[in-house]
Amino acid sequence: MRELRKLEPLAPLHQPYNLDAIDAMAQRLPDVPQVACFDTSFHRGQPAVAELVPLPEELRRGGLQRYGFHGLSYEYIASVLPIVAPEIAAGRVIVAHLGSGASLCALRNGRSMDSSLGFTALDGLCMGTRPGSLDPGVVLYLFQGLGMSAKEVETVFYQRSGLLAISGSSSDMRELLSSDDASAQLAVDYFVHRAACGIGAMAAVLGGLDALVFTAGIGEHSIEVRRRICRASAWLGIELDDEANRRHSTRISKPLRAVSAWTIPTNEELTIARHTGRLLGLG
Repeated sequence: MRELRKLEPLAPLHQPYNLDAIDAMAQRLPDVPQVACFDTSFHRGQPAVAELVPLPEELRRGGLQRYGFHGLSYEYIASVLPIVAPEIAAGRVIVAHLGSGASLCALRNGRSMDSSLGFTALDGLCMGTRPGSLDPGVVLYLFQGLGMSAKEVETVFYQRSGLLAISGSSSDMRELLSSDDASAQLAVDYFVHRAACGIGAMAAVLGGLDALVFTAGIGEHSIEVRRRICRASAWLGIELDDEANRRHSTRISKPLRAVSAWTIPTNEELTIARHTGRLLGLG
């Protein structure tokens, strides 16, 4: 627990609260075993280039690398592809976990080859209150040019950026899509733009694409966001079936296309339960 507490600065929206729950349970039910399932573990085994942070070796020795997150979600999707979509399960698949936290994962034969989240949960796509990828010079400017403290910068990056910052009103995609405000529409446009850019990059990692899978809150429920992302990714060979998309069908692309699109609900809780059961000898 002491070691995990040291990692709180890397995931301030998640780590402290998960550890507080472990402490509370340990105090009330000290004889009940607890299992921690890490959102980074699914990505271990990626190629070395996918994990590399291009900083001096003496810094990297201390654990500076790209870890990736949303692994419990991606592990679940990989586990159900052979059942839900067996024709793509062993292929080149990009999974778009789109919610308040958002990321992409490139899968080959169900294994993570690369992901958009890196050393922390700030990297990659635009999110509800997190910016996604930034020019490192922006960080330097906040410190050196504006004289902000580390805590102030942390607050901006984790709580005041992303969709909320662009729109000036909300981090909720549903509210932004229903708004006529130009800033709200710009926030949606930027979210889609960054997702489309990331999908193109992940397709390059895989050397092509067989399928795009949408999951998580926005990915599973937003007809409009799926439509816009598929339209922006049409150059990859995706052709959306508008009616299937409106019905929230599992397959939302037109048949007989080389690249298919899917909507598959994630279940991180079930992934955790499976790991817990195996570890405790319950299944």
